Amino acid sequence: MGRPSVFPTGVTKYDRSRAYNGYTLYHSEPGLCLIDMNGRLVRIWKGVNNTAKPLADGDILACRGSIPVAPGRGSYKAVVVFDWNGQEQWLFTRNIRMTMQDGTSEWVACAHHDLEVIGDKKSVFAQEAMPGNVLILTHKVLKDEKISRHELLDERIIEVDRDGETVWEWNAHEHFDEFGLSDEAKTSLYEEPVRAGGDIPGDWIHLNAISTLGANSHYESRDKRFHPDNIICSSRQLNCVFIIDKQSGAVVWRLGPDCRETEEAAAIGQIIGQHCVYMIPKGVPGEGNVILYDNGGFGGFSAPTPVAFDGVNSVRRHYSRVLEIDPSTMKTVWEYSQIAYGPMGRIEMCAHNFFSPYISSVQRLPNGNTLINQGADGQFIEVTPEKEIVWEYQNPFKNSKAPTLMQNSVYRAYRVPYDWAPIEAPEEVNVVPPEPETYRVPGSFQSGDPDAVSVSVVEP
Repeated sequence: MGRPSVFPTGVTKYDRSRAYNGYTLYHSEPGLCLIDMNGRLVRIWKGVNNTAKPLADGDILACRGSIPVAPGRGSYKAVVVFDWNGQEQWLFTRNIRMTMQDGTSEWVACAHHDLEVIGDKKSVFAQEAMPGNVLILTHKVLKDEKISRHELLDERIIEVDRDGETVWEWNAHEHFDEFGLSDEAKTSLYEEPVRAGGDIPGDWIHLNAISTLGANSHYESRDKRFHPDNIICSSRQLNCVFIIDKQSGAVVWRLGPDCRETEEAAAIGQIIGQHCVYMIPKGVPGEGNVILYDNGGFGGFSAPTPVAFDGVNSVRRHYSRVLEIDPSTMKTVWEYSQIAYGPMGRIEMCAHNFFSPYISSVQRLPNGNTLINQGADGQFIEVTPEKEIVWEYQNPFKNSKAPTLMQNSVYRAYRVPYDWAPIEAPEEVNVVPPEPETYRVPGSFQSGDPDAVSVSVVEP
């Protein structure tokens, strides 16, 4: 079921007494936008891309400058930190020396999808102020016959200090046998590692989220898998969330790629194409749990199926979920979706009413609410622990370069407290939406009295 071609934008619902009031940061057509709870634009920063995060001191960590050649493909030239006025505070490019289309050579960060300032995660948005080393997700083109007969777009995570020196790195292809792929999945991957056509390297693992765990009760209970320095990652293509041991690089905890692997994973259910995974930091409700946006859509590798003749993107689902999981017990603590439960049990027929098959984000807020970005449609909702929507916003800005149905899309959205910005807090006004059955656009009339136009069909 699709949405109508005409729909309201901006804030469509707001209960100021129950929402976590602050500003929301997201990237759209005008640039990196900061809005208040009533949808008013407070600030726009131009010249940066959608991989951006607010830092605790009011600065922003972001990427800028697209790379037009391989291993570009969504990668950016530079990682920057800038302040409220757009003044650059830090710059990193010295990762890969690359030859551009015009024949010139330059250093580029080759960053994509996620990055963070490593710290104790003391703030609502799971960051701490600079200084601190920066964790960056990057690409690297290579050939590994163990994985595929084709060239690969591998994932490389680097840690960079304030002087721009790489002090730690991790390469995905070196841990291929630690991701839990079946023999059938490996065979399909070997033949087709998700190339975009021609000789483009295969995006075989496609990481879209990396985050240090930070202080947590699991490690304090002597479970070394959850050392605060360890890194949790999301592989969209493998349908897999995993934790890297920072010291050894080994995968020490994993959910996916096949939920049938354990009873606990089966109870959680198959994750597909997930985004924005992280461990909820101390001081925030749900601390120590892993939260993620489980997109659905398609992903994974397997033996060939009737909907995936080559065994690529063979795992599919028509709805999304937000999952909060205790990583020690592997039990679902909280879930948001449109799955219904009735006398006949679980009903997924209308679950597609909450569905974003790509991008999207989730953020646990200090009052226990959860900010959810349904990225494909650019719709943000803030829901209570009881799953009631107390704030709703539809991105009004269209990306004219994108296909029509993707023009409102938003990669991630972050809520920050009012005092994050060096300006006076705005006025808050409740927004009570009209009832859908009586909401009309000009020229569309109310239905009228059904009794006045009704007749009974009578048997002869």
